[in-house]
Amino acid sequence: MDLRAIAMGLTFALMWSSAFTSARIIVVDASPLFSLAMRFLISGVIGVLIARALGQTWRLTSGQWKATIVFGVCQNALYLGLNFVAMQWIEASLAAIIASTMPLLVALASLIVFREKIRPLGLLGLVAGVAGVGLIMGTRIGAGVDLVGVAFCGLGVLALTAATLALRGATSGGNFMMVVGLQMLIGSAVLFPAALTFETIRVDPSWPLALAFIYTTLVPGLAATLIWVMLLNRIGAVRAATFHFLNPVFGVAIASILLGERLGVLDVVGVGIVTLGILAVQLSRQPATRTAPMAPSLSARAD
Repeated sequence: MDLRAIAMGLTFALMWSSAFTSARIIVVDASPLFSLAMRFLISGVIGVLIARALGQTWRLTSGQWKATIVFGVCQNALYLGLNFVAMQWIEASLAAIIASTMPLLVALASLIVFREKIRPLGLLGLVAGVAGVGLIMGTRIGAGVDLVGVAFCGLGVLALTAATLALRGATSGGNFMMVVGLQMLIGSAVLFPAALTFETIRVDPSWPLALAFIYTTLVPGLAATLIWVMLLNRIGAVRAATFHFLNPVFGVAIASILLGERLGVLDVVGVGIVTLGILAVQLSRQPATRTAPMAPSLSARAD
């Protein structure tokens, strides 16, 4: 993995993790589904305009169209939609921790559904990840966390896991900004009817709402998604997913700094265990390093 890929991965993880805090700020003053649909509409239009200015085309490969539709529905509409709704009732730090379990769920699904072999380090990581989440949830449930909000976040991360499994190898072909813009528009098209059906539209103008909305639209929404698609194309899904182990740490830290969310000792321990579990799972899925072949012996058969 080269230095540019590492820089892209760290930047993505920081941007992605910050979205939980900005979302928490937004839903205080605006209805969640409507605000998210507006965010995707604006991000999508900007993305498509930038793509056209860069000379990118609407003509995507079949794999890119699949990625665009699946990501638009599963990631943007379902995963983020459910998280925005849940953020009305649970803290941003808890939502970030639940969302960060995606790599663990991908590894578990690969083992059960696709019968992929997993190394002992990966199995240990899965056990550690589950134990860490269990520790955090145990303390939060004991403190009276809203279980509906937790359930919504859980359903959201399952949708993101399904999208990730469905898109293996479907990111090549260029036109990355066009892919990003179109999937935002698809998410918006799904969320607007849902907002009109399931919630009372409200917007209470405030500076925190305006700043959080602009930030979420441009940084986690547009820039982070573009970096992620480019990173997938550069180093592949397995290596790129390694950076997700930073999400619980970054997500909790940002929520603590900006929102003043407090963490207990068991929460900190649980975050550490989850982080190490995710890292172990991703490292176990890295291709084995091959040693340089030895020079053939004199007795070797010539090809």
